[in-house]
Amino acid sequence: MNENYQPQTIESQIQQKWDDTDAFKVEENSDKEKFYCLSMFPYPSGRLHMGHVRNYTIGDVISRYQRMQGKNVLQPMGWDAFGLPAENAALKNNVPPANWTYSNIDYMRNQLKQMGFGYDWSRELATCHPEYYRWEQWFFTRLMEKGVVYKKDAEVNWDPVDQTVLANEQVIDGRGWRSGALVERKKIPQWFLKITDYADQLLNDLDQLRWPEQVRTMQRNWIGRSKGVELSFDVAGYGPLEVYTTRPDTLMGVTYVAVASQHPLALAAAEEDAKIAAFVEECRHQKVAEAEMAQMEKKGMPLSITAIHPLTGEEVPVWTANFVLMDYGSGAVMSVPAHDQRDYEFAVKYNLPIKQVVKPLDEKIEIDLNKEAFTEKGVLVNSGDFNDLEFDLAFKAIATELEGKGRGKVTIQFRLRDWGVSRQRYWGAPIPVVNCNSCGAVPVPEDQLPVLLPEEVTFDGVGSPIKKMESFIKTSCPKCGADAERETDTFDTFMESSWYFARYASRFSDNKMLDPKAANYWLPVDQYIGGIEHAILHLLYSRFYHKLLRDEGLVNSDEPFAGLLCQGMVLADSYYYEDTQGGKVWVSPAEVQVETDDKGRITAAKHAESDQPLIHDGMSKMSKSKNNGIDPQVMIDKYGADTVRLFMMFAAPPEQSLEWSDSGVEGAHRFLKRLWKQVSDHLAQGPVATLDTNSLSDAAKELRRKTHETIQKVSDDIERRQTFNTAIAAVMELSNSISRAADTSEQGRAVIHEALVAGVQLLSPIVPHVADVLLTELTGSAQADNWPKFDESALERDSVDLVVQVNGKLRARINVAADADKAVIVQMALAEPNVQKHMEGKAVRKEIVVPGKLVNLVVG
Repeated sequence: MNENYQPQTIESQIQQKWDDTDAFKVEENSDKEKFYCLSMFPYPSGRLHMGHVRNYTIGDVISRYQRMQGKNVLQPMGWDAFGLPAENAALKNNVPPANWTYSNIDYMRNQLKQMGFGYDWSRELATCHPEYYRWEQWFFTRLMEKGVVYKKDAEVNWDPVDQTVLANEQVIDGRGWRSGALVERKKIPQWFLKITDYADQLLNDLDQLRWPEQVRTMQRNWIGRSKGVELSFDVAGYGPLEVYTTRPDTLMGVTYVAVASQHPLALAAAEEDAKIAAFVEECRHQKVAEAEMAQMEKKGMPLSITAIHPLTGEEVPVWTANFVLMDYGSGAVMSVPAHDQRDYEFAVKYNLPIKQVVKPLDEKIEIDLNKEAFTEKGVLVNSGDFNDLEFDLAFKAIATELEGKGRGKVTIQFRLRDWGVSRQRYWGAPIPVVNCNSCGAVPVPEDQLPVLLPEEVTFDGVGSPIKKMESFIKTSCPKCGADAERETDTFDTFMESSWYFARYASRFSDNKMLDPKAANYWLPVDQYIGGIEHAILHLLYSRFYHKLLRDEGLVNSDEPFAGLLCQGMVLADSYYYEDTQGGKVWVSPAEVQVETDDKGRITAAKHAESDQPLIHDGMSKMSKSKNNGIDPQVMIDKYGADTVRLFMMFAAPPEQSLEWSDSGVEGAHRFLKRLWKQVSDHLAQGPVATLDTNSLSDAAKELRRKTHETIQKVSDDIERRQTFNTAIAAVMELSNSISRAADTSEQGRAVIHEALVAGVQLLSPIVPHVADVLLTELTGSAQADNWPKFDESALERDSVDLVVQVNGKLRARINVAADADKAVIVQMALAEPNVQKHMEGKAVRKEIVVPGKLVNLVVG
């Protein structure tokens, strides 16, 4: 073999071999245990970034490891291809979104292949291809027939200039990100899926998943099951004003009721009062994302009407407030300033009464309602007949009283809201509905699917092109044949990513959405890998969609992803200088020259070409905004894919953030060069004899013990712990032991050979190209299906070293036979000169022997 490691040469050769042999193509095989490993598919943005590389390397390592266990492993890849970025790129580059997307897919596919990822490319899909979204359209029509789909008016962010709906993140300081126009809250017809019908299932089935507890907790909180009371306040001229509360124990502390700005009471008041009308208009332009609403200034106005308290009969004022939304519950809340911090801040601002009705359980705890609300549960006060009741009893008593008066009832509610799946955008799958003046919304018949999205369009950013295309819009009603119009909304892109995993499993089914036999063989996914930023929406929608597929009879499993691994972010140093306006100009690390202290810490930085002094801003997530991304292609070209993969797996445990380090990458490259040389030097010494474990020297036994300890540890690190960094560290230790091997006899070399083969096999999932070459040289085969066998007998020792203590203090070390009994061990310990010295002639009162570790002589 070539004694020099040349990654660019070997990697292209090995990748070609994999392509020629369809090395990773799989079919259903009932005789083999299956393993479905899936990394979240990428958006084809144009180039891979290091976050992609880390995600996909983790998945490939797990897939290759499971394949080496003899399992039938599916690892597919595809493209989450619809979405807003393509529309933005179309505007910027004056090219149709489809052209931009397909070009990016071609480039990124090649990048993935260069990384050596073992994908079954025969199953590749792109969500923008009609053969994919036709089945999504078909399934939507089935859900319409089953009543899981409905349409209603819902509020959106509306850009009046661009005539389009904006996502919350596209609203910047109340204005459209592109047009700069003041964004309006506007009600338009939207399609919804009844995810709330599955709330209990989605909550309960979390218990059967091998997911990080953090993710399961996030989903539980998002679903938000709560037990509370639905009750009503009477408003003159309006009737019952319904609210929901999980704290009925605070009902006697209500001092005002707040309604949303779009509530009928607020809208009626706005017609009579210009100030209220102005407030309602202001609220139409505010963001409604929860995180932003929690931080924004709480504002409101009195409506000059009152509501009657359901138990006391007292009048409380009705206000409209910007923190109440019509889309949540009834659009009204009862406000208890003494025991809710948001209500408290609002009451203080507008000088509304604050009435304490709960005190701490512990009388020693003092509260100060002049500073903040007391929000804990406790004992009721100032509550009439309910005084002195603790929370549970108060809940029950007040709920019973309300029910008796016909003013309320106990209910279970969920924070979860139905899934709005329509988007007023172009680059997405058309919703398969025809709108007829006589028949209403009619699903497109199966024989007319797919409803094709026109790809050759002129994109100017003002509205969706298909909303202006009569050739797309004009059609006939499938029911009555009259003139009708197609729905011009497209699906939320979460729809495409909510079932792609199932289509991979049934990729070759041309005449149906899923082939149950194929889908049920592979599903559920055994190991899913992706960022924790997808913990709620993507993962929750996928779980819901999978249950819909189950209820349609297309799959028989309850959940799509049995196991989940959330990889951490990739961080890199960031640098900037300030421009003349005081703004930060971020400079790529590739253009920076740094000085470091003796511990490797950065002490100074400058631009490599201009010598412009730079400020080091520390480590932060690789991003375009800070220009601190490292191009994977540059690293592949310089060091090879195996080095990048090795560094990614070695630098940090997978769930933790990884700090990019050029020196770390160089270190990984040096290790592979050393491993290559170890194998080359070993093979240069000639053929190796068959290993005879009965004819080994002590040194050879020690190396063989180290080999099998490493096999045992790495197997556990990858299979159970998923700590790939410690697995690599263990192989590096084994490599060091091989380098120190002193026995070069025939059997000594046989043990070295076994150690080298095992070490390369253990690294094979991580550095597959170099492993393929080295294993072929060492064994005649790439060993793609063979994980090294652990030999427990190799760990047996003829003798062991024991610590000898006198009264608990270390006094000597002895080497004894591994099977020596207690009496022999004690006698050998007593014979040690330093032990005798510290016994000073005293008698042994107790002998403590811990097998394999120590002997302690208690004297006195």
